[in-house]
Amino acid sequence: MRNPTYDPGITNQFTAPVRRIINKDGSFNVHRRGTTWRDFHPYLHLINMSWAAFFLALFLGYLLANTIFAIVYFLLGPNQLQGGDGPSELVRFLHGFFFSSQTLTTVGYGSIAPRTMAASAVAAVESLVGVLGFAVATGLLFGRVSRPSARFGFSRNILVAPYQNGTSLQFRVVNRRANSVMEIEARVLLMTVEENDEGTLRRYHVLRLERPQVLFLPLTWTVVHPIDAESPLAGKTAEDLERLQAEILVLIKAYDDTFSQAVLARHSYRHDEFAWNRRFAPAFEVDEHGDLLLDLQKVSTLAE
Repeated sequence: MRNPTYDPGITNQFTAPVRRIINKDGSFNVHRRGTTWRDFHPYLHLINMSWAAFFLALFLGYLLANTIFAIVYFLLGPNQLQGGDGPSELVRFLHGFFFSSQTLTTVGYGSIAPRTMAASAVAAVESLVGVLGFAVATGLLFGRVSRPSARFGFSRNILVAPYQNGTSLQFRVVNRRANSVMEIEARVLLMTVEENDEGTLRRYHVLRLERPQVLFLPLTWTVVHPIDAESPLAGKTAEDLERLQAEILVLIKAYDDTFSQAVLARHSYRHDEFAWNRRFAPAFEVDEHGDLLLDLQKVSTLAE
């Protein structure tokens, strides 16, 4: 009996042109439209962006806030800030900008101070904005650094390799960072595009694994699906997989011992990323002291 097919949440509907379901960075090849401003969550956006973009966003926000308050001080007119006068409007604006930065950060050097009630009121509001703003920035920074640090790496190719008295589908997984992950689970699906009475549809087949779970991952894990008579890959050739536009979908789930949180990773292999009748070369060796040495650069290396 063949493995049952089902929709894992990516839909059975098929439309051309064909692109991979899961991108190389683990994101789904799905674009959204029709959203409103209520659907946008700045926290999620700031948490998920790169570190360079995150610090750039903080700097631009800091610059924008100081510029807005400097404009307000400037529009209040001259003599509103003690020590803030200048020989030109540009100098007076810059004095307001630097006074704003001192107020926003609660530094307060004292060289410039509010002189009137209006300037004092604006400075009081800015102090509140500064306290709340830096609290939010600190929370975002903590949220980014406290995320689970596991980063799984996958072999460049998926292999159709000899296995016992037959063949198997194999790919490698490795934790690219030095933290410990435990209870690693793998779920693998085969997605094909097939035609039947209902039209052209995507079909998903759960691939049975030789070992769907390992307790530890200090080295590499070669995930193996035996291609036996019950496998949906039985008898398939490279031409068959290309015709079926096959894609292997991988979900890895593990427990990060450092942060006491579950971590997930997604990956996929298209039919043109299959390597036939190949084996992986060893990715680790034993040194003269008997310790194991893992070379992350050899995770995808194939044996000659």
